[in-house]
Amino acid sequence: MHAHLRAARRPTGVAALALLPALLAACADDPAPAPAPSTSTDPAPAAADAARDELAALAAAAQDRSFTARYTLADGGGSDRSIVVTSAADGTWRVDVPGGALGGTADVSLATTADGLYQCGLPSAGRPEPASCVRLGDPSDAVPHLLDPRVQHPFTDWLTVLTDRRAPLAVSPARPPQGASGSCYAVDTTSASLNAPLDVGIYCYAPDGTPTAVRTTGGTLVLAGPAGPGPATVQLAGPVTDGEPLGVAAPEPSPESSAQTPSGTATP
Repeated sequence: MHAHLRAARRPTGVAALALLPALLAACADDPAPAPAPSTSTDPAPAAADAARDELAALAAAAQDRSFTARYTLADGGGSDRSIVVTSAADGTWRVDVPGGALGGTADVSLATTADGLYQCGLPSAGRPEPASCVRLGDPSDAVPHLLDPRVQHPFTDWLTVLTDRRAPLAVSPARPPQGASGSCYAVDTTSASLNAPLDVGIYCYAPDGTPTAVRTTGGTLVLAGPAGPGPATVQLAGPVTDGEPLGVAAPEPSPESSAQTPSGTATP
């Protein structure tokens, strides 16, 4: 009994020193503790960075591109409309928009020249008189909201946003809309601001920078045929006058017309 207890005691002296290397080896075999999860933001995937670079390069080529092209606009409002875009060699531009004013009853043309930003009313059902233009501001000014059909943006100021790597955008490859061709990218905004720098959607370009399609909540623009060469500078659709520009919304009925019955007889 006493011999057994003595054998079970903890070794001391020389015996303890002999066991030390074995204990150290056992500790070395223990797995290292797992590193704490990183709290830093992971870098964007390489594919997303590549898509952003590709889109920025195509948008830059579009800014330098001089062309004239016709686009089909399908906005879900009925029959498709034919939009004519002119991008001149000197940086001026013009976009003709059928049904772009007065609730879709008047045709307009938006343009910038060296002298300013203009809206031109074109002969149409809601405006039968000859074409005439009104100056809206300087060439770098934005079209006022109440006058803005928004069709011109993919060919003008939104190109600047797409080339700006600081803009709060998320870009990824996308399939072309039906009937479209070119390299297409889905563009979303990463900012919670109500004033988004552009409309989210799909943007498509030919290798030379010609926009081939744009799909946003406002509709789908698709290149209707090969683009032709652009002029040296754009020409306004008509003379500049002191008239009032045409608003996008339909005009409110006058008090006289609202007082008429459907048969045209005044109410008592």
